[in-house]
Amino acid sequence: MNSHIEHSEINRINRSLDWLSTTLHQQLDDAANAWFVSQLAQLHNEANEAKLFKALGLAARYVGKSSLLFNEQEAAKLRRGFDPTYWSVDQAVRVAFLLTSFVHQPDEFSARLNRIADSAEINELIALYRGFALYPASAELEPRAREAIRSSMRPIFEAMAHRNPYPADIFDQAAWNQMIVKCFFMDSALWPIQGLEQRANPELARILVDLAHERWAAGRAINPELWRCVAPHADSTGLAALDRVMSSGSEPERIAVYWSLCDATSPQTKELQVLHQRCIQQDLSEKALAFQWNTLNPAQLETL
Repeated sequence: MNSHIEHSEINRINRSLDWLSTTLHQQLDDAANAWFVSQLAQLHNEANEAKLFKALGLAARYVGKSSLLFNEQEAAKLRRGFDPTYWSVDQAVRVAFLLTSFVHQPDEFSARLNRIADSAEINELIALYRGFALYPASAELEPRAREAIRSSMRPIFEAMAHRNPYPADIFDQAAWNQMIVKCFFMDSALWPIQGLEQRANPELARILVDLAHERWAAGRAINPELWRCVAPHADSTGLAALDRVMSSGSEPERIAVYWSLCDATSPQTKELQVLHQRCIQQDLSEKALAFQWNTLNPAQLETL
């Protein structure tokens, strides 16, 4: 890392630590706050991993697991898309400990985080992965982020996939598509994923249309959000699938198609414009007023 990038990273770490410390100070009681501050001082630029491992393991015991209360406007200043909704105070403390232990070496930070993740229990892993939005060394951490989306444990997967700007900013197309497709196999919602419209792509649309055909053949229901990733990039097979949805799909599916066409970031083809007109003819613009993406599929809830 050159000196300019390193200076920028250090400034971002300091801003994140200031925000975490201020936010936690306003919420923790005196004893918990005193422990947190003392651990931060001991861990600052600390190369001794034993101290860091111990502090991470003791966080919940000393500060509890209550929901983190935060100022949304202040949080948004740290990174575009940073969203600590559903963070708990022990998770925030653990992220702060990892940030303060950074010793200006991206490779070493990545290696240390890997060692921690390899031995962490589930609650520690959730904190670890939610913190990716604030960590330095984003490129070096990408292999570990892929490990998170390969997890068969839904809370671990969602700690990386949901409310986290890291995947949209860092993942290549293959990793991004893998994450989106896996949502449908894990019954995990798409709406908390950031950058969904911006990262939509023709290859993902083709994969999801194939998945839709498999589920139709098996007589299984389809998550309406699937069409959110198909409509803007549909090829001839995708257009035929969308036509089927508009003819015989559920109302939530048809509303999803309508919203997707409205939200498309690229110019619509003639075929998509025709689909949009069919949506209008079916009064979907009015029916959609009763829904949001997070209520379109009520059987699917976000894991906290």
